[in-house]
This record gives sequence, structure tokens and C-alpha cells, in this order.
Amino acid sequence: MSRLWDWSVTAYGAPGVAEACLTLQDHHEQNVPLLLWSAWVAATGRRPDEETLEAACDTARAWDGVVVAPLRTVRRTLKAPVSDIDDGPRQMVRERIKGLELEAERHLLEALEALAPMPSGAPRPVIDGLTATTRLWSRVTPRPALIRLAEALPA
Repeated sequence: MSRLWDWSVTAYGAPGVAEACLTLQDHHEQNVPLLLWSAWVAATGRRPDEETLEAACDTARAWDGVVVAPLRTVRRTLKAPVSDIDDGPRQMVRERIKGLELEAERHLLEALEALAPMPSGAPRPVIDGLTATTRLWSRVTPRPALIRLAEALPA
């Protein structure tokens, strides 16, 4: 079992976290597993250097572009009824795709965990980890949305 996976599942289930993550994903083009990894490394006292952060962003881009985002697109397309496709089979396929999407995110989190350095001190504020990674992920750092996520994550 992955420590990051277990932490992420618990964190994502906390009130407000899923909504904050999906807002960052859908409105600010952020990668949820990468955000959770960033929060986890800060919360567990890990201090990745810039090269590690870049490697994490590269890994997330690869998984997202080739696997996760295409699965998400198909899953979202199948959410609404489609003419000439019965709802039962459509929903069954959608649920299987949802499971594959979650499996792909789990593999991404495992790859990110492997990049994380060992803990080297006291936990840092989660917002510090989120902003450091986001600065390398995108041109714009959506600070208010990151603050909402940081505040929603369990301490």
C-alpha cells in the first residue's frame, strides 16, 4: 500500500477537498494527484528540490496527457444520455472507465511518491508545497483556489 495513496484518499474525502481540487482542475488546469502530492510532501516534512518538482510535473503531464485526461473525457461524455445507446450499458461502461481513471491516478501517485525525498524536518505549511509545485506546473498560480484547498485539507 502506498502511504501517499492512503493519505490522498483520506484527504480527498475531507469536507471541501474534492470541490477545491475539482475547481483547480476544471477552472485552473491543475493536476489533482500532483496537488495532493505537493500537499503531502509539505505535510510530511519533505523538501523536494526544484529538479524533483520538475520531475514530478513531467511525470504528472505524461500520465495526464496520455492516460488520465482521455479517460476523464470519455467518462464525462458518457455521463449524459446518448441517443441510440441504452442507459444501462452506457452507465456500466462509464463506471468501468471511472475505475480505470482512478487506477491511472493511483499509478501516477505511486510514481510521484517514488520521487519524493525522505522527510527531513518538521512539516511545512501545505500552501508552501502547493505553490512551489504550481509555479512549475503553469504560468499562473491560482493562489486563492490553492488557499481554499490548503484550508480544506486535514491538518
